[in-house]
Amino acid sequence: MKPSPAVLIFFTACLALGAAVVRADDDDEHHERRQKRKGVSAPENATYRAECASCHMLYPPGLLPARSWKAMMGGLKDHFGENATLDAGTADKVTRFLVENAADQTTFRRSQKIAKSIAADATPLRITETNYFKRQHHEVSSKVWQRKRVGGPSNCAACHAGAEAGVFSEDEVRVPR
Repeated sequence: MKPSPAVLIFFTACLALGAAVVRADDDDEHHERRQKRKGVSAPENATYRAECASCHMLYPPGLLPARSWKAMMGGLKDHFGENATLDAGTADKVTRFLVENAADQTTFRRSQKIAKSIAADATPLRITETNYFKRQHHEVSSKVWQRKRVGGPSNCAACHAGAEAGVFSEDEVRVPR
């Protein structure tokens, strides 16, 4: 028995609707994954937080390549003029976390752009030394960096409220007066 044209139209419409729903779900999941991967990896590590955030902003590891984090962690006796040495076990845990989530080890797009902006033979110890940072902040005058509430280019959280979570969207920048 041959199905009627009305039945064929009904089944075709159901298949098309089903395909559209699946495609919409896939698009939503893809969009969510893309949204989560725009910034840089957040510093979600209790040991790193406990040891480093007591002195300065908790910099997301996706802001520097692995070689920079290794060099930084290897030079904690003179960490930007301070002795920040850690016991060997703690230093290993923090180093491992930083290296595994570094700009050149992650799928976060901004981190990948940062990594690409650094010459293969360069090992910057300051985020502000990267070409990516310089390009993104070229329009910021030295007077802005000198403002009391900004305190310099290394204080990301002054203008980027989501900096510690790895969010550096231009839409969310608020420069303090």
